[in-house]
Amino acid sequence: MNPKTVVDEVPPYLRVHQDGTIERLVGTDFAPPTLDPETGVSSKDVLFHPETGVSARLYRPNLAADHQTKLPLVIYFHGGAFCISSTADPKYHAMLNILVNHAQIILVSVDYRLAPEHPLPAAYHDSWAALQWVAAHLSGAASENWITEHVDFDRVFLAGDSAGANISHHLSIRAGSPGRALGELKIRGVLMIQPYFWGEEAIGAEAENPVFKAVVDKWWRFVCPSDLGCDDPLINPFASGAPSLDGLGCGRVLVCVAGNDILRERGRLYYSVLTKSKWEGKPEFFETQGEDHVFHIMDPTSLNSTNLITRCAQFIHQS
Repeated sequence: MNPKTVVDEVPPYLRVHQDGTIERLVGTDFAPPTLDPETGVSSKDVLFHPETGVSARLYRPNLAADHQTKLPLVIYFHGGAFCISSTADPKYHAMLNILVNHAQIILVSVDYRLAPEHPLPAAYHDSWAALQWVAAHLSGAASENWITEHVDFDRVFLAGDSAGANISHHLSIRAGSPGRALGELKIRGVLMIQPYFWGEEAIGAEAENPVFKAVVDKWWRFVCPSDLGCDDPLINPFASGAPSLDGLGCGRVLVCVAGNDILRERGRLYYSVLTKSKWEGKPEFFETQGEDHVFHIMDPTSLNSTNLITRCAQFIHQS
């Protein structure tokens, strides 16, 4: 058999060849860290976990030389079904420049490892390591100057879209558990933008499109080698064995969904369950009608994207 014969395909993301080569079809473009001329936001890449080679892209808004006010910190996890994209993806880079400028925040975008080369739970481990790295700045064990000089550690947020929102959920659960190993660091809130949750049984609009339901099923089964399929607690937060939302380790959660997104039912369900749980925080919900999944990544300057980014900035700066 030809070593370049395609033996598996996960449309529209990637192909797997006979020799094990992974051919990614999208999410491979690269934008370097730089000073963005349109927003004045600066960025740089930092290797924070040499053992795995995992890095982060840091963002800082345009600050006056005598700037003294500490800024909120957002730790951001990109989307891509756990198998594509990166912190250097030009689409993410452009959107985060806009968010950082609009919200006036310091942001750490985590370049977690991707499946299938690194099957789940590798992405969760890498993301937790990033959170521990941020926490190490409180004890003096880490010393990245953009963090030590500009961050208000009383206003630290987790955020992400799609798979990144899924990661934010699981890190918040872990942050609320005993022995969390984050020292004095506390999570003020979590921004979950069009979260990637799923399940074996179709709910709501999912049942109207069984072909697309099967496609999304395949995405998850490809990145997560689990006998539980789409009812693995990593993808279904309400499956048997999933930790209760009562234990979320943050004070506020904003769930954002898009009206044309097949994942919207899961976001609505998450918010509904959260409002009825014994969690003592404040749940919030924001829906954008007429838009599809990660529309704010595809065109961060559209009116609806601007409204979503503004809502996220408001959430960060609420007292």
